[in-house]
Amino acid sequence: MKLLLLGATGPTGLQVAAQAVDEGHHVTALVRSPEKLSQLDDRLTVLVGDVTDEQEVANAAVGQDAVLSTMGSGKSLTSDIVGRTVDAIIPALHEAGVGRLIFLSAFGVGRTYAQASLPQRLFYRTMLRKLFADKEQADRKLLASALDVTLVYPVTLTNRPFTGAYRVGERFDFKGMPRISRADVAHFMLSQLNDPTWSGRIAILTG
Repeated sequence: MKLLLLGATGPTGLQVAAQAVDEGHHVTALVRSPEKLSQLDDRLTVLVGDVTDEQEVANAAVGQDAVLSTMGSGKSLTSDIVGRTVDAIIPALHEAGVGRLIFLSAFGVGRTYAQASLPQRLFYRTMLRKLFADKEQADRKLLASALDVTLVYPVTLTNRPFTGAYRVGERFDFKGMPRISRADVAHFMLSQLNDPTWSGRIAILTG
């Protein structure tokens, strides 16, 4: 498939890019810092641009079969990059004629906060409060749009190797601080390209 990847230079985006090209997909990455993809740049198409610019996203999306976004805030605890990206993505994909979107969010956002353990809640409502408020608003816009979107809500991410033993569901009773590897999250996101099970839904991922 022809895929547009947003957020390709982040740690989860790099996993998605690597696994996608290994699976034989034709990947186009829209990034600001192409040098961060030097290890993969001979295996994918790199476009330099701004994911919050509606026209640049639309131009990159033309001819693609699906879009995957792993946009994050980096080390910032107050960034609104996700919300601004979504404000560009929704009209851009309509303009480009691309319907399928697999979008990385986070467990603890929106109604999933009620499922969190006490340690998770303390972390979410203090350190991540502003980030999660931005993500919640963005996710609501995506679900209300006409896009065929799957929202991916992983628990705490790690850089551990791929296991394939992760769990996916709508509800879990968590204790402590569960984790999942970015490699497993990337695997799930790519598995959804041809699987409608989680279309229009929130998929919670845990190890």
